[in-house]
Amino acid sequence: MLSAEQRIRDLGLVLPAGSAPAANYANAVRSGNLLFIAGKPPQPEDGRMPKGRLGREYTAEEGYRFARSAALELMAVMRAELGSLDRVARVVEVQGFLNAVPEFEAHPKVLDGCSDLLVEVFGERGVHARSVLGASSLRGGLPVIVKAVVEVLP
Repeated sequence: MLSAEQRIRDLGLVLPAGSAPAANYANAVRSGNLLFIAGKPPQPEDGRMPKGRLGREYTAEEGYRFARSAALELMAVMRAELGSLDRVARVVEVQGFLNAVPEFEAHPKVLDGCSDLLVEVFGERGVHARSVLGASSLRGGLPVIVKAVVEVLP
């Protein structure tokens, strides 16, 4: 089985410490063999959280980068909750929320940033169901938030 921890090292990625919940909720909740991970933002760039709308302040390509960055946050939560990414049996589902102007139509392209990285790290175990929604606003003016459900090995 492909070691996700080894893939992280091979790709030269460093997982962040993981962002704290933005309000009164948990970063993740485990029920049986499923781990439900709360919505995570991209990491700060130049010490600041990105703020703005796709199709106005940001392009789809920049959104892709934000979604990829948010995937690192998801994996940081997985590692914190499970002790190792190698305990992830499968990424079951990813949901993306995009702060976008009404005319923006590249939602799938943006969320590919998250999906592509999960497949790079977990291989076939990273292929997942997903949905992506445009929103008129997101907390803190964030351009992207992603959440996930993963199956956990015993």
